[in-house]
Amino acid sequence: MNYGMYISASAMLTNMARLDVASNNLANVTTDGFKPDMIAVRQRLVVREEDGLYHMDSNALLERLGAGVMPTQTTVNMKQAALKTTGNPLDIAIEGKGMIQVASSAGDDSPRFTRDGRLSINSEGELVLAVNGRAVLRDGGSGTIKVDPSRAVEIRGDGSVVQGGKSIGRISFVDVLGGVVKEGDNLLKAAGEANIDDASGRIVQGAIEQSGVNAIDAMMSVAGAGKAAQGNAKIISYFDELMNRAINSLGRVS
Repeated sequence: MNYGMYISASAMLTNMARLDVASNNLANVTTDGFKPDMIAVRQRLVVREEDGLYHMDSNALLERLGAGVMPTQTTVNMKQAALKTTGNPLDIAIEGKGMIQVASSAGDDSPRFTRDGRLSINSEGELVLAVNGRAVLRDGGSGTIKVDPSRAVEIRGDGSVVQGGKSIGRISFVDVLGGVVKEGDNLLKAAGEANIDDASGRIVQGAIEQSGVNAIDAMMSVAGAGKAAQGNAKIISYFDELMNRAINSLGRVS
């Protein structure tokens, strides 16, 4: 196949991946506590270098053209987003570094975390995430925090939950060292082996952290990636037409 088509195809697949990431970010521009994804692109090595086939013959011109590009693994941008005051005592925002630890998924006991501090109280009196009902864990990552729904709840900067002037538990408020990956439902888990430390930030009651997505940047990323993918598709069609002419015209035997 035409080498240029391979390079164009790699660029098109990369731009489609960029488009997927940018579109997902844009779709969550109003999702409280959402952290945007970032995707990087790297140049692919030529086949002889990528596969370690240095003993094979190659074409010097093609090797100078390179082997196209490819997307790398997406990462999560944990940069602090703006806080919005709600006045709801069960809304908590995180100022600085840190995440709330919540109950693990069924069949997978690795820790789960979130920056979405919209809380509620379930039928058993436990503090849970309003968006999915996951129980908020107490300090140490074991056990839940039960409150009296009929009494005012105070949540202090270090995560301590107070009712009637007495502490009834402390929210597991932690930093995850080594990076995180997304799971869905605004939940995060450690990218590798969980390395958990006490959070260096603080909890603000009566507020929520807004989405970390900049709407204008996200729209420009969507438009740029889409336009680039269309350009790659057009180049592929040019190569296809050239091959068609070569086969049906130049290769025809009189």
